[in-house]
Amino acid sequence: MEHLLPELQSYLKNLPAEALPAERQAVLRPLADFVTAQLPQEESVPITFICTHNSRRSHFGQVWARVWAVALGLDQVVTYSGGTEATACHPHTLRALAAAGLRIEPQSEGPNPHYLIHFSESYPPIEAWSKVYTDPANPQRGFGAVMTCDSANEGCPVVVGAAARFPILYEDPKAFDGTPQEAAAYAERCAQIAKEMRFVMERVREKV
Repeated sequence: MEHLLPELQSYLKNLPAEALPAERQAVLRPLADFVTAQLPQEESVPITFICTHNSRRSHFGQVWARVWAVALGLDQVVTYSGGTEATACHPHTLRALAAAGLRIEPQSEGPNPHYLIHFSESYPPIEAWSKVYTDPANPQRGFGAVMTCDSANEGCPVVVGAAARFPILYEDPKAFDGTPQEAAAYAERCAQIAKEMRFVMERVREKV
């Protein structure tokens, strides 16, 4: 944890510590078991988080899985994200991550800007932009595919190149765009995914 940015450390330490509901634990355990099985035999364990537009939930998943992996000394776990189509990483997603203590550094402008998401002074930042999951920047085979939304889960019954596929679905904060609940909805989804990726990586840490 000491490798992480100070404000991010504070955010993670203040996440509620109560146990996840049993049904969510059951959804998350297969991903933890996959990572645990891969760690002894692979130099890196890639996980790609997939939703339709690679705009919100898949970015939250990519960021929080990597952050918790580093926090718990599981550096081999490397995360990616993609969609079934490319749009843009939504500004509300980035605002929620910034509010959680990550440092967002814009790299380009235009309809699909690139960002660096810094979580540590000791580790390279996460590169964020919207892309299809088969983009050359992502692993092409041997990765764990985490489906974070219903439409991608139903639309991609087979994920090309994936070693395993995990439906871990989240409600879309997009439903609250333009409403007074907007910021709270993104913060809630951000925190939920942070807590659930903590569960996954803590389970891995216990077993390796």
